[in-house]
Amino acid sequence: MEILTFYRVSDASKPLAYLTLHLGAYAGRYQHLNSELVHTERPGELIAYYKIARHYKWALDQLFYKHNFNRVIILEDDMEIAPDFFDYFEAAAALLDKDKSIMAVSSWNDNGQKQFVYDPYTLYRSDFFPGLGWMLTKSTWDELSPKWPKAYPFSFVVILFCRSDFCNTILHQNCQLEENRKGRQFVRPEVCRTYNFGEHGSSLGQFFKQYLENIKLNDAQVDWKTMNLSYLMEYNYPKYFANILRNAKAVHGNDAVLKAYNTEGDVHIQYKDQSDFERIARQFGIFEEWKYVTISKLQDGVPRTAYKGIVVFRYQTQRRIFLVGPDSLRQLGVDDA
Repeated sequence: MEILTFYRVSDASKPLAYLTLHLGAYAGRYQHLNSELVHTERPGELIAYYKIARHYKWALDQLFYKHNFNRVIILEDDMEIAPDFFDYFEAAAALLDKDKSIMAVSSWNDNGQKQFVYDPYTLYRSDFFPGLGWMLTKSTWDELSPKWPKAYPFSFVVILFCRSDFCNTILHQNCQLEENRKGRQFVRPEVCRTYNFGEHGSSLGQFFKQYLENIKLNDAQVDWKTMNLSYLMEYNYPKYFANILRNAKAVHGNDAVLKAYNTEGDVHIQYKDQSDFERIARQFGIFEEWKYVTISKLQDGVPRTAYKGIVVFRYQTQRRIFLVGPDSLRQLGVDDA
């Protein structure tokens, strides 16, 4: 295993912080890790998923327990990062420390394609774990490490996501499962701080052309040190989000998408169930897929990016569309118009 050292460099004479990568001499820089051979448990499974699971657990155990880091940013090697990537996570670290209802902070938005985003300053809470560039704390890893699966056991099967690479699959499984989430949520940006350029990976490039290729990577240098992120705290966010939703005009009927297209300002459309959501999402072009968590033979569905069943995205520049679940308004205390 090659030893790589990363440095965060700040230079007052240059507008952006940058990274330098020190490779070092090859001689004496390899370490042999003794471990059992990896075997799949079921016919037809790709062994890569088992190797990924083992690698993640070993790496995170090393970082948290051997090197005693309090937080770790997990980033795949086929990801390009935004100019404010580290500043974003530095600001988000304060949220993780203060608000124990936040399980992790991500740099990714599943509906982050260019046509669905606008504001690089906007962040959201979500019940769905985005992954693809995210920050985890040691206290959360203390919970997940003992439960770490060999790959993706059937008790976690609902969280499998065919991205351009499956390196986050096991993390999705653990973070999404309600018994591990304990009602906690995640913070994500509107505009992605990472871009996945790896069309070919363990998932064989599924969904890359349809969903990942057109992701908008933030190119604005946001001064996160001056940003007030208190609206994302657990005691503030429901009221904050409800107020935004109240200002959106409700449209109804089978032609709701057409009405939304012809309505100025923010719009909210209520869906009846999963199939109704999929129908509406398909017309807009956002992710229609749900992820199901199975616990004690009961299933709980989570639309991608959703907060209390509400999926929000930009449409025609800065206007927002809210796809609202059948019980979402009641949860937020918002009257249906």
